[in-house]
Amino acid sequence: MAGASVKVAVRVRPFNSREMSRESKCIIQMSGSTTTILNPKQPKETPKSFSFDYSYWSHTTPADINYASQKQVYRDIGEEMLQHAFEGYNVCIFAYGQTGAGKSYTMMGKQEKDQQGIIPQLCEDLFSRINDTTNDNMSYSVEVSYMEIYCERVRDLLNPKNKGNLRVREHPLMGPYVEDLSKLAVTSYNDIQDLMDSGNKARTVAATNMNETSSRSHAVFNIIFTQKRHDAETDITTEKVSKISLVDLAGSERADSTGAKGTRLKEGANINKSLTTLGKVISALAEMDSGPNKNKKKKKTDFIPYRDSVLTWLLRENLGGNSRTAMVAALSPADINYDETLSTLRYADRAKQIRCNAVINEDPNNKLIRELKDEVARLRDLLYAQGLGDIIDMTNAIAGISPSSSLSALSSRAASVASLHERIMFAPGSEEAIERLKETEKIIAELNETWEEKLRRTEAIRMEREALLAEMGVAMREDGGTLGVFSPKKTPHLVNLNEDPLMSECLLYYIKDGITRVGREDAEKRQDIVLSGHFIKEEHCLFRSDTKSGGEVIVTLEPCEGADTYVNGKKVTEPSILRSGNRIIMGKSHVFRFNHPEQARQERERTPCAETPAEPVDWAFAQRELLEKQGIDMKQEMEQRLQELEDQYRREREEANYLLEQQRLDYESKLEALQKQMDSRYYPEANEEEEEPEDEVQWTEREFELALWAFRKWKWYQFTSLRDLLWGNAIFLKEANAISVELKKKVQFQFVLLTDTLYSPLPPDLLPPDAAKDREKRPFPRTIVAVEVQDQKNGATHYWTLEKLRQRLDLMREMYDRAAEVPSSVIEDCDNVVTGGDPFYDRFPWFRLVGRAFVYLSNLLYPVPLVHRVAIVSEKGEVKGFLRVAVQAISADEEAPDYGSGVRQSGTAKISFDDQHFEKFQSESCPAVGMSRSGTSQEELRIVEGQGQVSDVGPSADEVNNNTCAVTPEDLLDSPEKPSQDGPLEVALDHLKLGSIFTFRVTVLQASSISAEYADIFCQFNFIHRHDEAFSTEPLKNTGRGPPLGFYHVQNIAVEVTKSFIEYIKSQPIVFEVFGHYQQHPFPPLCKDVLSPLRPSRRHFPRVMPLSKPVPATKLSTMTRPSAGPCQCKYDLMVFFEICELEANGDYIPAVVDHRGGMPCHGTFLLHQGIQRRISVTLVHETGSLIRWKEVRELVVGRIRNTPEADESLIDPNILSLNILSSGYIHPSQDDRTFYQFEAAWDSSMHNSLLLNRVTPYREKIYITLSAYIEMENCTQPAVITKDFCMVFYSRDAKLPASRSIRNLFGSGSLRASESNRVTGVYELSLCRVADAGSPGMQRRRRRVLDTSVAYVRGEENLAGWRPRSDSLILDHQWELEKLSLLQEVEKTRHYLLLREKLETTHRLGMETLSPCSSEDSESRSTSCISSPLSADGAPESRTSPPETPSERQKELAVKCLRLLTHTFNREYSHSHVCISASESKLSEMSVTLMRDPSMPALGVTTLTPSSTCPSLVEGCYNAMEVRPPQVSSRAESPDLEPVIEGEQKKSPARRSEEEKEPQRLLVPDIQEIRVSPIVSKKGYLHFLEPHTNGWVKRFVVVRRPYVYIYNSDKDAVERAILNLSKAQVEYSEDQQAMLKTPNTFAVCTEHRGILLQASSDKDMHDWLYAFNPLLAGSIRSKLSRRRTAQMRI
Repeated sequence: MAGASVKVAVRVRPFNSREMSRESKCIIQMSGSTTTILNPKQPKETPKSFSFDYSYWSHTTPADINYASQKQVYRDIGEEMLQHAFEGYNVCIFAYGQTGAGKSYTMMGKQEKDQQGIIPQLCEDLFSRINDTTNDNMSYSVEVSYMEIYCERVRDLLNPKNKGNLRVREHPLMGPYVEDLSKLAVTSYNDIQDLMDSGNKARTVAATNMNETSSRSHAVFNIIFTQKRHDAETDITTEKVSKISLVDLAGSERADSTGAKGTRLKEGANINKSLTTLGKVISALAEMDSGPNKNKKKKKTDFIPYRDSVLTWLLRENLGGNSRTAMVAALSPADINYDETLSTLRYADRAKQIRCNAVINEDPNNKLIRELKDEVARLRDLLYAQGLGDIIDMTNAIAGISPSSSLSALSSRAASVASLHERIMFAPGSEEAIERLKETEKIIAELNETWEEKLRRTEAIRMEREALLAEMGVAMREDGGTLGVFSPKKTPHLVNLNEDPLMSECLLYYIKDGITRVGREDAEKRQDIVLSGHFIKEEHCLFRSDTKSGGEVIVTLEPCEGADTYVNGKKVTEPSILRSGNRIIMGKSHVFRFNHPEQARQERERTPCAETPAEPVDWAFAQRELLEKQGIDMKQEMEQRLQELEDQYRREREEANYLLEQQRLDYESKLEALQKQMDSRYYPEANEEEEEPEDEVQWTEREFELALWAFRKWKWYQFTSLRDLLWGNAIFLKEANAISVELKKKVQFQFVLLTDTLYSPLPPDLLPPDAAKDREKRPFPRTIVAVEVQDQKNGATHYWTLEKLRQRLDLMREMYDRAAEVPSSVIEDCDNVVTGGDPFYDRFPWFRLVGRAFVYLSNLLYPVPLVHRVAIVSEKGEVKGFLRVAVQAISADEEAPDYGSGVRQSGTAKISFDDQHFEKFQSESCPAVGMSRSGTSQEELRIVEGQGQVSDVGPSADEVNNNTCAVTPEDLLDSPEKPSQDGPLEVALDHLKLGSIFTFRVTVLQASSISAEYADIFCQFNFIHRHDEAFSTEPLKNTGRGPPLGFYHVQNIAVEVTKSFIEYIKSQPIVFEVFGHYQQHPFPPLCKDVLSPLRPSRRHFPRVMPLSKPVPATKLSTMTRPSAGPCQCKYDLMVFFEICELEANGDYIPAVVDHRGGMPCHGTFLLHQGIQRRISVTLVHETGSLIRWKEVRELVVGRIRNTPEADESLIDPNILSLNILSSGYIHPSQDDRTFYQFEAAWDSSMHNSLLLNRVTPYREKIYITLSAYIEMENCTQPAVITKDFCMVFYSRDAKLPASRSIRNLFGSGSLRASESNRVTGVYELSLCRVADAGSPGMQRRRRRVLDTSVAYVRGEENLAGWRPRSDSLILDHQWELEKLSLLQEVEKTRHYLLLREKLETTHRLGMETLSPCSSEDSESRSTSCISSPLSADGAPESRTSPPETPSERQKELAVKCLRLLTHTFNREYSHSHVCISASESKLSEMSVTLMRDPSMPALGVTTLTPSSTCPSLVEGCYNAMEVRPPQVSSRAESPDLEPVIEGEQKKSPARRSEEEKEPQRLLVPDIQEIRVSPIVSKKGYLHFLEPHTNGWVKRFVVVRRPYVYIYNSDKDAVERAILNLSKAQVEYSEDQQAMLKTPNTFAVCTEHRGILLQASSDKDMHDWLYAFNPLLAGSIRSKLSRRRTAQMRI
């Protein structure tokens, strides 16, 4: 039996209520002795199986056949362990497991039947076997001890004297033991049960007084079972002693789950410490007893940490020594406790491997006594040898082993104590020997104690315990058994009253016969009732109990002096006789009720019918009684105290408000003083101007026109408010996306801008309520912010208003909050519901709009049939396919042509055109020409039209095909000639007589190039103002391949001719809408769409470096940038950057630059590691009076990185300010431009950056950002030039290969190497006046809108970088609208050209009747229609006159058309004061950004006016200028359109002289780097001739609109000069060529110089003209073609 393993059993309990509420699943399975655990987090993982001695399945009810009951557990474990105890082995049973796993239930059980645990059953079975086997030769004795281990301290639970910590000692023979632990003898199971109950209750009482609970301590119940056998033959008595240890471990706790702090946290740490040590001991024992270590010798590392915890130290023999041990591992079956359960199983599995060497404990006393006596003799000899023999006798006398009653002997012993200590100090090791000697003698005395002495000692301890409990107020039943509070039948007593009803009457104090003293524990005399508290005196009072002659007991309360004692609320100072039921208050907090059972019985007998008191006598009653008797009105006192607190709060609040107001006024006065100081410093002239009274300024007619134009523009400017909406609602969009991801809805939300255009009309539900009213006044299309809802689940797209998003978001939040409560299956069912209550989804139609197309009807005026091929354009401006439609006039009874089988012909539809209805529609939908009808004055219309007179010219082809919704002045003015319009109109249009029925046919022929993702295609069309009357075709299957889809749908339409119908076919189209059933999901996954792919064509452009923000200055104080006002002037800067390295000869040579990137203003510096460097910067610009460089304030370098993009939001620690070595103007020969150069020393090692200190790895580049702060004259602050450098570092001695471009330059010999080793930057310098602080523009700029896109919302981390669209969305949308307007213009032009060609072929002989004026004039008018958005204004409605010869009126109109043509271009595309050019006026954000954006140069400056998106000069006014001969030139500035800033010709000389005397105002500089366009319009060689030069010079020119880059040759990689086409005029004149006798020449004039350019051939010249100014080239080509046509006719 010796060397057997530890018996290990596991037991799984049922679910508790917490696990049931969380719907936990069982993860434990048992089969035989095998236990299997499943991983709920990874169900596919193989289950872990463990094999034990016993596996008890107690998860189900007893009805289960596999259920393991308490009886079965005891039969398997308890009976076996009890049998070992009878055999003489030590036995230990302990339970292991997490809190709440069922340890206590297994060990202790419950009091109900069949619910008792192992401990009660084992004790009961022990005595039953003793009673069954007792005979004369056998005697049994049982002793018990009960201790608890709390916070690593041991306390005796059976001896009330041992309150403190008991010491744990270790003896060489006995091993670890607890010193002074009481062992009580028992004779029956009832004795054990009583001791167990009393120990538990004493433990509970101790817990109440010491703030502990039983779950926070380990309890060890030891039974010492002794068997004595007397052999009659040999007269020898033998003993077997077994120690049965029953351990109830504390449950482990988690500090975070219990929220423990302070003492509680320390207790939990100690519990976990002991349990952790127990686990370590088990692991170490198992490892030592495992196979590999079994046969090896014990190493120093095989250390078992018993001493790390008191628990393991005391259980050392049970765990790995002389004991038979059983372990019960309690398991939780719930999946939420998987980790703890798996840990318990692993520990139990390790515990199986522990082997215990148990031996039978036979005759231990004899052996121990002999060994102990030997040790005592050895110790005595040791002391005698050291001459300390008399110390032994003296210590025995002091200890009382040999007491003496002689006083003289006692005094002599006491006198020798002093010398005793002195002698011990000088004897080495003597103190330890004496301690060991006393310890051994105490053990011998304990072993020699007889059984009767032990019983007597046990009884004495019991009496002491009862006395102590009675002193504490806890009574014992008269039989001495059960502990608790029992009301005595005769003895007077006190019971406590507490504020908590559950704590009342829990303590009981007897009043004994005679005197019962009440006081503190530290009183001189022993107090019978011990109380504590601030107001309890050492001797507080006493109770005197006297018995009268009749046997009546009288109790008198006698208070001590100065003690607060109250009886029934009255303070007593003299002895007072107590009656039963009296309330006694001692001090302030101790409340008792006096009970006298005999008195109460006598009173009940005297008054048997006494009513019960209405109010119970409790603590509250006693307190209230005290207050009333002492004259304290509690309510009044509380109200008075409350009033005092309110008054104090009011005073403090008033004082705080007063201090805050004083502080605010102080700060305001300081701010005003600082503001005045700043104003006086930066605006010294403003104060002077304010003092002078301002004269009323009389506006000129030109200024009034400009003011009116500006008012119209800014009144309807809408993109700032759109940005505010985007910023303010971004947080709602993020939250909706986050909830969608959490709930797996597969719905994505993103902002979108929708504009009410022909291609993208706004649906009624997206328009605001006042849209219809506002639409009549609005001259520009409305743009709204909407939410694009991409339903990826159903492949649908919806648009919501912002209000609808907020409403739906409330429903989404409710759904999100309910998601945790609703089962997952219900949520999945909800996902299937697309419509109804789900806020994420809307109903979606089967067919989706593919796009719209427009077919104009002006061919019905003549009438000629036309077949149109029109583009199907989506709302995003993308061409989705093409539609072929035929339009022709027919007679009422004409039949449809035979298209073969498959033709679909509908009947004739009758449409009515109501003049009033159409006029209303026209005023609402087409107000883009000017203001509304009601708001347009006669003067304004005269200015817009030029003359405003009625003409008599008939409608020509180019006039009726203007295709705009222009309202001509003749319709708007109530002129006297208006009634006479009907006559000539009827004559001209015989087939369109007013009141007659006109029939025409619309045939939908084919659709082509439609993507295969649209399966079923059908088309419907309607008139623009009749949305409710649409004609539809049948759906056709679309495969995307093969021949076009043939609709062949014929629709005849009969109309009663009215004025509105004629106006409609002149200017308005029919809308064709193509629908298809969408099959595929077009949306990318959520969170991938950061930027919508609105410009697919830009993907093929070369990658360019981003434009960085300036690096912050380190030496300059941060100044608030004054707000810029109107722009004073602008300059184009070209800046050369060089990095020079120190050569061996001591010179600084520019480092080699690699220009192989192919893009201008870019290059890679090839640098050597560890060489001194300098940075040289040269500024080149045209000479001007306002641009004067003063000094370089600072040059900073920072943002060192290895990627082109820089994170500018981070604070850069590596910013370095460079030492400026030199700065000043330089004057190169043969160049009249201004050059300003400065140089600074750059030590790259000062950055402390690894990227700059090491050799750059292969295929890696280093990027830095440089910013120069340069002070200018007449400027408030320095101008900042910023440039990003790209660099590669080679080793110090590396031979750098010259770049390809550099080798070419060397080969050609045209350039020096140093001239190409530089990088160029192109910048635009704007000098603006300081804005007036009180202007409306300044107030608007000060407005701050909170950008909510950066605010955090719940679940944002799941969006994986997705962000709401912001300002970029506005720019993209403006680009889309520009594209839509261009597509619309293209459709108009295509229709016009098609109609003109048809008319020319049909009416070749009668061309003069269609074009009464000269062909040149007609062509000029047509050109204006095609090219200019103002063609509507420029083409007046005309009258029919005899076609023989042109009249004077017709000639005048022809000249007027030409003049309008030239000035239209000038005003829209030139550098004028109104400045529609994007780079000049920055009419909108879009213009600036698109021009600098590399993806937009293909549009060029000529197409950047957002005429369809925001106010432009479409409604601008013209002066009535004198008529001058038509001249095909593109002068940018006519005399009346000179810039007011530069010339100011409008002002008189007197005023100009006054202004010259005024001091020059301070300016605000702003330098912006121009992003180079990747699109090359043209490149090649041109010859240059400038004034004051020696002759023609050949240069290589590259046109990247809006700039022209000039190089020395095609091998040159560095830009030498630039021309800004947006500020230049391109002029071409044949007369000038003839005069100069230089063919193929044209001129480019800027503000500062004029250049004559010569091309190699005539065709080359026209190509260059087209690259420089497409409009001018188009007009020249049109003129040449008309000239050739005239020559051919001749």
